Amino acid sequence: MAEVRFDGRVAVVTGAGGGLGRAHALLLASRGAKVVVNDLGATVDGTGASSSLADKVVEEIRSAGGEAVANYDGVDTWEGGHAIIETAVKNFGKVDILINNAGILRDKSFMKMEEADFDKVMAVHVKGAFNVTKAAFPVMRENNYGRIMMTTSAAGLYANSGQVNYSTAKMALVGMMNTLQLAGARFTILCNSIAPIAGTRMTATVMPPNLAVKPNPVFVTCRVAYALSEQRAD
Repeated sequence: MAEVRFDGRVAVVTGAGGGLGRAHALLLASRGAKVVVNDLGATVDGTGASSSLADKVVEEIRSAGGEAVANYDGVDTWEGGHAIIETAVKNFGKVDILINNAGILRDKSFMKMEEADFDKVMAVHVKGAFNVTKAAFPVMRENNYGRIMMTTSAAGLYANSGQVNYSTAKMALVGMMNTLQLAGARFTILCNSIAPIAGTRMTATVMPPNLAVKPNPVFVTCRVAYALSEQRAD
């Protein structure tokens, strides 16, 4: 990682108030990127809102000498997705990197799952990734450069009991990634996805306590950073 830098690049990280998103934002900023730290500040099930999570990460970045601004919009609306990218353009003039990391959980057995539980998870993960990417893509195309990262999951790739909504959403992101890779290739816009395993407040509900604290999000972020770098050429 010693030679991977992001000087002059502008990155947007959704759901960056904690866990993987925070790790992504901190590492990119430490390597020279200007970062938009987006987080609605909701609970794990997507309810509530607070500016404190995003603000704290921005302060961490600035205290370390980096550049960052906060954004508190929800990704699950068209307006919110576009407002996130507008924050990047207004403050830093462009967007080069987008990490679609925002997510929620509403785990229930299939028999007990209600329509609202399914719809909200799909709205945040799938529609959210679409909304923010749709806003970022024209900016990247104009600059003939972009790096987009989707966050999928082993729950989608291999299934997980009690997570039919989450599993469905995460697998949908793989299809979105594959098609965006085709759409962006001639504009040097590359799209990838990662199925991370890390100890976060979301995995705390599905991983054994003795295991949940062990996988450090930074280990995932190192892989993500390389995939988002100029060194990645395919």
